[in-house]
Amino acid sequence: MPIIRRQGWEIPESRVTPEAAVLGRRTLLAGLAAGPVLGAGSLLGAGAARAGIAAPAMNLPPDPAYPAGRALTTEHAAATYNNYYEFSQDKDLWRAAQKMTIAPWSIRIEGMVAKPRTIGFEDLLAQVKLEERIYRHRCVEAWAMTVPWTGFPMAELVKLADPLPSAKYVVFTTIEQPKSMPGLDSPIFPWPYVEGVTMAEATNPLAFISVGMFGKPLAKQSGAPIRITLPWKYGFKSGKAFVKVAFTDRQPNTFWAQIAPNEYGFWANVNPAVPHPRWSQATERLIGTDDRVPTQIFNGYGPFVASLYAGMKGDMLYR
Repeated sequence: MPIIRRQGWEIPESRVTPEAAVLGRRTLLAGLAAGPVLGAGSLLGAGAARAGIAAPAMNLPPDPAYPAGRALTTEHAAATYNNYYEFSQDKDLWRAAQKMTIAPWSIRIEGMVAKPRTIGFEDLLAQVKLEERIYRHRCVEAWAMTVPWTGFPMAELVKLADPLPSAKYVVFTTIEQPKSMPGLDSPIFPWPYVEGVTMAEATNPLAFISVGMFGKPLAKQSGAPIRITLPWKYGFKSGKAFVKVAFTDRQPNTFWAQIAPNEYGFWANVNPAVPHPRWSQATERLIGTDDRVPTQIFNGYGPFVASLYAGMKGDMLYR
């Protein structure tokens, strides 16, 4: 009888969503797609459909290379508990986000690239192959979700951009819509929202560009129509609704690092041993159940990304 020795980052199989439940969810999603439904959960993807964005097939099997290790958060909980300061500092901003315009949508590629250009959202999707990945999402505020994302590896976007060999960082800028985003009126924030990663992080297989969740196009409050998903970093690194991708040889001065660099630095890798100045990061609260579970180093994705930070020392790796 083989003896299985689990790694420290793994969660017992007893806490993984049963296959029958996952298949049942997909059957339910297929039924929901056929007709209207009521409630906040129906907002997942509804905004994209109303705006006229051509929705590609998203009812895809999850990639087994990235096991979730815990049960999925419900659609309703994921759709109604969001951070999106352009709309509000409250978590129930999903209603306000419905005023956002997401079509037509284009993305400007610039900076240290062979040929700066603008690409339409639909044109971009025509050049990539979509897949589903179930990722854990850990907020710096110590709450967490587990979400099935539809999208493609960030490395594919980097390849399409054709950066110069001297480029060291990729910088993402979120859209500003003053008419629909009341939060932009706040003078304390350095708009627009800017986030960035190193080229090594951007081309790591775990880095993802999401255009859907729960088998549907992204909801507006979740970052529609296109967002970053970096599951080993705190959630504020995963910028929403980006309209510009720039390549540079200088570390970008990102949004939250401008506000409080001692709390929300450039790296922002999940680490239970490094507390936030105002709270512990040792545990996290699961949205939808309020269960408290231990936080894992790199959010449990160390086998995929730990090598990116070999040789780096001190808390600054996680600031």
